[in-house]
Amino acid sequence: MSHQPVAVITGAGSGLGAAMAHHFAADGYAVAVTDIDAKRAAGVASELRRTGAAAIDACLDVTRQSEWDRLAQRVVAEWGGCNVLVNNAGVAVAGNCEDTPLEDWEWVLDVDLMGVIRGCHRFIPLLRSEAADGQQAHVVNVSSFAGFSAMPGLSAYGTAKAAVIAFSEHLKTELDEAGVGVSVVCPMFVQTNLMQTFRSADTTYTERVERWMARSGVSAEDVAAAVAEAVRDRRFLVLTHPGSRFALLLKRWWPSRYYRQVQRLSARADGRTA
Repeated sequence: MSHQPVAVITGAGSGLGAAMAHHFAADGYAVAVTDIDAKRAAGVASELRRTGAAAIDACLDVTRQSEWDRLAQRVVAEWGGCNVLVNNAGVAVAGNCEDTPLEDWEWVLDVDLMGVIRGCHRFIPLLRSEAADGQQAHVVNVSSFAGFSAMPGLSAYGTAKAAVIAFSEHLKTELDEAGVGVSVVCPMFVQTNLMQTFRSADTTYTERVERWMARSGVSAEDVAAAVAEAVRDRRFLVLTHPGSRFALLLKRWWPSRYYRQVQRLSARADGRTA
């Protein structure tokens, strides 16, 4: 393939995905901007080209394997291969387990988990080939701190994101000897367009998530910078928010206290306690 490294990013038409597209382009990558919204993908790719970057756009529904196949074929035809795959596309569902329709469970698992698996299944052979030639090769799976947190009302979303973390751990052990790096990104709340497709039968959860996103002190650009650094350093776990590491340590070493604190945080967010 060409000497210029290539990054393929899903869900790159807005928010975190767009921020990562700009960051990788600034670092010298050719970028494939993909999104289920073709107009948004085209808009971001156009912005990148105006800066002098090489960029293509593609409409991609991560739940359709045929679209993954077409994307891979196009990237190979355009640039010869892929160095970095960023699985960022995602949706969210809120509600307790029994209150969340099974259709919503299936939807979030299909997009957030199987979408990641489909992308890796199609692109890992290309990444292995790059690594075998001594070139950079890296998978970035965007999960969420919800995959660790066990926050009430996020059982479907949290389950999907926890599975992405577990899947990424397996990829790390499978791909390490081949020279393919793996990173899993676990941000807390970041202001993105996630709420545009957000599903919840209870507006309480919608309002709670909107408040937390609005109060976030971490921007999409901050997370994108952390991702780029993780790829350069071949770092596996990417925690982007203050307090994340402490929360993980508390959960590991004092789980009973951790779960009590999560329940109290949820109650305060709903106005059920002072």
